[in-house]
Amino acid sequence: MHTLPFWFLVVALFLPRLSVAVLWLQNALGPFHLTGLIPPIAWVILPRALVLYLIYLDQGITLWFVIHLVAACAMWGGSGRYHTRRRMRRDQ
Repeated sequence: MHTLPFWFLVVALFLPRLSVAVLWLQNALGPFHLTGLIPPIAWVILPRALVLYLIYLDQGITLWFVIHLVAACAMWGGSGRYHTRRRMRRDQ
């Protein structure tokens, strides 16, 4: 039932692009039937959303899904403040 390895769940918290790339190189994405252009585009643009999708397909809404969702929200929410501070410093 749970086909995602433990290392993927841990490493994807910090390095989502790298962990999905290694998982793809190991041919472990076969059970998820991820084919076509959508997975590579998601890997480039929104890797955390792809990781959330993989966890949801594998386990449903579990503790790992919630942990990754919190990490994604923290990353997406925190990046806006960084750009706002950077813009304010440039204006002065």
